Amino acid sequence: MRLVFSSLLLFFFYTLATGQENGKSILLKYISDPIHLDGVLDEEVWKSANKINDFWQFFPTDSVKSINPTEVRILYDDHAIYIGVRAEVKTNNYVVASLRRDFSGTNNDNVSLMFDTFKDGTTAFLFGMTPYGVQRDAFISEGGSNRNGFNTTWDQKWQVESVMHDNHYILEASIPFSSIKFREGDQSWRLKVYRWDMQTNEQSTWVHVPQNQLLSNLAFAGEMIFEKPLGKSRTPVAIIPYINALTSKDFINGDPGNKFTFGGDTKVAVGNSMNLDITVNPDFSNVEVDDIFTNLTRFEVFLPEKRQFFIDNNDLFGNYGDMFNAAKPFFSRRIGLARAKNGNLIENRIIGGVRLSGKLNEDLRLGFLNIQTAEDLINEIASNNNTMLSVQKKVFTRSNLGFFAINRETFQDYEFLPPSREYNRVLGLEYNLASADNSWTGKFYLHKSIQPDDKKGNLSSQATVTYNTRKFSATADIMHVDDGFRADLGFVPRTGILKNGNMYSYKIYPSGGKISQHGPGAMLLYYWRPDMDLKKTDHTNMLFYTINFTDQSVLRLDLQNQYVFLTRGFDPTRSGGVPLPGNQDYSFYQYNLTYQSNPAKVLSVEALSSGGQFYNGNNFSASGILTYRIQPWVSLSLNTRYDAIRLPAPHSNADFWLITPKMDVTFSKSLFWSTLVQYSNQRDNLGINSRLQWRYAPLSDLYIVYNDNYFTKDFGPKFRSINLKLSYWLNL
Repeated sequence: MRLVFSSLLLFFFYTLATGQENGKSILLKYISDPIHLDGVLDEEVWKSANKINDFWQFFPTDSVKSINPTEVRILYDDHAIYIGVRAEVKTNNYVVASLRRDFSGTNNDNVSLMFDTFKDGTTAFLFGMTPYGVQRDAFISEGGSNRNGFNTTWDQKWQVESVMHDNHYILEASIPFSSIKFREGDQSWRLKVYRWDMQTNEQSTWVHVPQNQLLSNLAFAGEMIFEKPLGKSRTPVAIIPYINALTSKDFINGDPGNKFTFGGDTKVAVGNSMNLDITVNPDFSNVEVDDIFTNLTRFEVFLPEKRQFFIDNNDLFGNYGDMFNAAKPFFSRRIGLARAKNGNLIENRIIGGVRLSGKLNEDLRLGFLNIQTAEDLINEIASNNNTMLSVQKKVFTRSNLGFFAINRETFQDYEFLPPSREYNRVLGLEYNLASADNSWTGKFYLHKSIQPDDKKGNLSSQATVTYNTRKFSATADIMHVDDGFRADLGFVPRTGILKNGNMYSYKIYPSGGKISQHGPGAMLLYYWRPDMDLKKTDHTNMLFYTINFTDQSVLRLDLQNQYVFLTRGFDPTRSGGVPLPGNQDYSFYQYNLTYQSNPAKVLSVEALSSGGQFYNGNNFSASGILTYRIQPWVSLSLNTRYDAIRLPAPHSNADFWLITPKMDVTFSKSLFWSTLVQYSNQRDNLGINSRLQWRYAPLSDLYIVYNDNYFTKDFGPKFRSINLKLSYWLNL
């Protein structure tokens, strides 16, 4: 009943979704004279270009003009957009952590531009630049209103040159129209420009953004008007072949392995705003490894997707379902991984696939994905066809209505495969609310799964609403997942639950001093089991206080009470000892204290301390990341975590160590070397990943990767490999 009531609120909220005009605009002059990229801006056409220079401060306060001036000029011709930037600085002590592409905006001086080419306030293309001319490009989804919608795996071909002076730096960039999707005949786009000035710890933006929103939020943007309407979007066909030579040895099974594979991807533009991606025998080898973690919970941990094929327009596929990753119907990492007959998670080869995604028109987006995986009879893994269809229609100013259909099915009869696992289908309808100024956001959905052993219901549903003003924020959430709901291609760690949550926070903005903002908050989260007469199985009641300092450091204290009713035995140490008894409840209190120092400093630290009661015992955790940079060439970091669990006899105690030193060296903007060591006694593993990357042509790479893994208890080798991978991005 509460879900129905919450859903009715959307009919009220639509009145808040009327258009918002930010009032700022710039006219882009059409040019025919050539521009030579050298970071000088000495061509005559630059003198006549209109400019943006009235920036507002976003941090440490959002109520004054920026301290250090920024001037941005933009021109265009039939082939590209040209950007000229002059950014004033205090000294020539520039803060640039690395020369590697797709830098982090939080520890680099940089200027970024976001082009909302379809003027929907939902998706955009971001291009960022540092004083050293290092590039960052990203695809922005979900209106840029949360960090999940900021995807730097999206890469395009464009150029930038820079020159650094004592009191300013110059950026000169060329972004081909072929790198951006837009409509033929466009006369204007929405534009967002912002800057991070790490020397003064200032963040500034062309269009004023209130500090309760993210700086990247597309609700706050101006307009760029083209002097002459644009022609057709001429995105070239891109062919990206690869070859991979691997030699390895499995010390557990005693098997050596030598493998040579080849395959590739093709990117084809369909009309002005659709992408067709085709992959054949894709290679997802470990040129980039996942971070390891210590898991003390009863549930699976959500890890982000890093594979390029799944990235473009990924929000069309991966953003359905619970906003807090408690029930997502599609999770692309499920494709290409499978459980072997012994229960271990292993790679499941992808034979090939296609992916069509983008805009059908101004208000309608389409996504279609079909991927075939190979059978592995030795490990009793079936060949599966994985399909998803997604359609989203824009409603009001920034909201959208979405429908999807997912199908995972095997078309062969396997003796080892029970009939209940032959197929799984999920259908869903969603409404995503985003008001014009982003003060109201929310999600309302209803999903149903269908499988051979189908039972009545099999539904997943949620209603979530957030009201966010400059000082006050409140979230109300209710979600229900039937016990029979199944999403084989999704991320659903818990079924048979009813979840209810509320969160509140209040921000105080001092008029001066070392604190930018601070304030208290509270979160109340409850889980109930409908099949147990709505018995409460979990709750987390939390009070927290956050302090944001003007030097960008952050301090936060959490105090929380947790309640857990274990329906079955659980050993949090995962050591094979006597589990905590099931059919019993546990209530305990804990604290969390976190601190993050100024990321602009060459020496920075992130620290966490937590502890208190833990089920019927106690625990203590301490972790930290210490980073030292020799700018911009070398970054050294040490990530350490210690977890101590003390439980009464006959249950096991545990001391878990997670130690991860990392060295990252950028010899130039095209040659990089990184080495990562990961030690975890919980996983009984010491892993070494060392990678040399040479970007010998735009978006084309040569990798040499060394992987080595050892047992830690009885020290000895597990698995060792050397990869040589060559890829080339060819535009036709």
